[in-house]
Amino acid sequence: MDTLTATLEPQLSIPKEETMNPAHHFDLAETPLREVNSALHGDVSGEIVIDNPAGAHSVAAGVNAPVKITVNGHVGYYAAGMNQQAEITIDGNAGTGVAENMMSGTVVVKGNASQSAGATAHGGLLVIEGDAAARCGISMKGIDIVVGGSVGHNSAFMAQAGRLVIRGDAGHGLGDSIYETRIYLRGNVESLGADCVAKPMRAEHLEELAGLLKAAGYKDDDPSTYTRYGSARQLYHFHSDNTSAY
Repeated sequence: MDTLTATLEPQLSIPKEETMNPAHHFDLAETPLREVNSALHGDVSGEIVIDNPAGAHSVAAGVNAPVKITVNGHVGYYAAGMNQQAEITIDGNAGTGVAENMMSGTVVVKGNASQSAGATAHGGLLVIEGDAAARCGISMKGIDIVVGGSVGHNSAFMAQAGRLVIRGDAGHGLGDSIYETRIYLRGNVESLGADCVAKPMRAEHLEELAGLLKAAGYKDDDPSTYTRYGSARQLYHFHSDNTSAY
């Protein structure tokens, strides 16, 4: 029995480092960001945790894989930019341009976001559980953005496609020069931008909004308490009567 036990012990012993799966854990206090992002651009899978971002810029930018990434802390500029496929959660605040030019996947910011969140993004879902600063969704081209709090001035400026949901209030110039993006606002708006007008909430809009709220974790919100805003389509073609609005 003693001989058998001695023979089996090495096979049953699991090194602590294998149990922790260190290949999927990165500490930016010890590993340079360039190395971390390079690893994320390689052959990655499963769940990845990034600790101690300390406001670093471009954390988890350019990921193109169906992985789940959790960033524990605040990030700087362009976090999760150009994301494709990945499910990225930032457990903190985000600086300028979070999820900028995102193509697909999901980005969730547990705190607040600075200006230009989701700028020029073509697809995917961006959820900001706190407030978003100025120009949230500027020139958005197909992304869905759900903001749990309020947004700053000129949000959805020149927004071309996609949906922007705001559970709080909006600053001045909302939807300035908007194209076909739909804005759903529950709170008050300081002022609407050029060519942006309130529109009726029909059945299809209530259904669409309910789906967006559910996807973002706000399924208990009543879609009927929101107002829809969109383009009046007066600036699509130049007209001398609208010169002051260009």
